[in-house]
Amino acid sequence: MIKVVMADDHVIVRQSIRSVIERKNEDIKVVAEVSNGKELLQAVHEHKADVYIIDISMPLLNGIDATQKIMKIQPGAKVIILSMFDDRVSVERAIKAGACGFVVKEATINEIIEAIKEVSAGKFFLCSQVARFLVQGFLSKTEGRHGNKGSLTNKEREILQLIAEGFSSKKIAEEFKLSLNTVHVHRNNIMKKLNIHKQAELIRYALKEGIAHI
Repeated sequence: MIKVVMADDHVIVRQSIRSVIERKNEDIKVVAEVSNGKELLQAVHEHKADVYIIDISMPLLNGIDATQKIMKIQPGAKVIILSMFDDRVSVERAIKAGACGFVVKEATINEIIEAIKEVSAGKFFLCSQVARFLVQGFLSKTEGRHGNKGSLTNKEREILQLIAEGFSSKKIAEEFKLSLNTVHVHRNNIMKKLNIHKQAELIRYALKEGIAHI
């Protein structure tokens, strides 16, 4: 039995995929559904699933950063990223984070089922829409393209996502149980590292890099 956890902030998407998967495959079982990155990490601790199907644009913690955290909590976990888009940057960042599958939401349910079976068997899966993106060699190119901008810590990336999603400093402090001053320090460090001086530019960077999706 392949145990699956689904993470997507759209209930209809989760339920429709789950319904078809379980109807067509007795050997696949969705053991949990969650709606954001924070709930997903809790589910990882509770279920230790074989496969995690994760929406790339979840609130609170996006799918890419959530994947990195899952790999630390459960080394060897199999992650399939779901995305509305098939752009190269998203695919590259997903694989670099540790995902072994990438499926666009327009893919057929048969492709999603195939992805689950392939990654659970230790293989890699790209849906037909993104198969043209060759995996070999892109990681080094990605590092070179982003330069020092990749030096944000995990905490800074998480805070940047909430900033881009419109959270106030006070709300961010409450979310991470930090002092307001600490949040301000993190914000200043982020802007200094990225050489960004305006809020709008900070949000634009977060969206461009896939750290947040509005």
